[in-house]
Amino acid sequence: MSMDLTTRKTVSSHALRARTRGDGPVRRSLFRRFLRWGGFGFIIFVAIVFGGFLHFADSITTLKPPLDPKADAIVVLTGGYQRIDQAVELLRTGAGNRLLISGVHPTTTPSQIRKLTQSPANLFNCCVDVGYDALDTIGNAREAAKWIHARGYKSVLVVTNNYHMPRSLAELKYVDPATDFIPYPVVNSDLKTKNWFTDPNALRTMIYEYAKVLLAGARNITGLGRPTGLRSRQPLDDDE
Repeated sequence: MSMDLTTRKTVSSHALRARTRGDGPVRRSLFRRFLRWGGFGFIIFVAIVFGGFLHFADSITTLKPPLDPKADAIVVLTGGYQRIDQAVELLRTGAGNRLLISGVHPTTTPSQIRKLTQSPANLFNCCVDVGYDALDTIGNAREAAKWIHARGYKSVLVVTNNYHMPRSLAELKYVDPATDFIPYPVVNSDLKTKNWFTDPNALRTMIYEYAKVLLAGARNITGLGRPTGLRSRQPLDDDE
């Protein structure tokens, strides 16, 4: 009887060790499989991001303004007087009936902008509005949408740098999908050449803006982490 009990214990011990040894290769196999598929997934993710960047870069460097621009109004997003100069010229030639300069610093007066752009006083006084509420591109979109709705415009020329255009249009269409936004890019001189990728400053600008485009896309899809982008704390229709 005692010998039978000892035999059972020995057999059970051998069986347990056999099962343990058998589980080891299974776990290692699962771990290797996880690493393999994880590696494949990472490579695919990097390829998609890199391919997206190449598409983004190509669309930016080939983006051109329309030959005969025409809309109800014009919106220019601040970030350089080259943009404002171009927008005022569009207004002067009749491409739009009125111009909004969005995102102006509170210490900058309309008179200063007019003098710096060498705009005619009568044109500036009659047909140019200066927006001081926007802090960033999201704020530009919200400030522009409020102005557009208040005046009943249906089509708007959007003036900004070419590399900034995709994100600007995304934010504008997010808050105002009903308006027809027509891009009028101001071409950055660093991006005109075919070898812009050899220029560290131009490459850095493109990568930085591409990262912002991805972030804006994720934010607009999920609705999470979306700041107001405005100096004021007025209610926002797109947040309701």
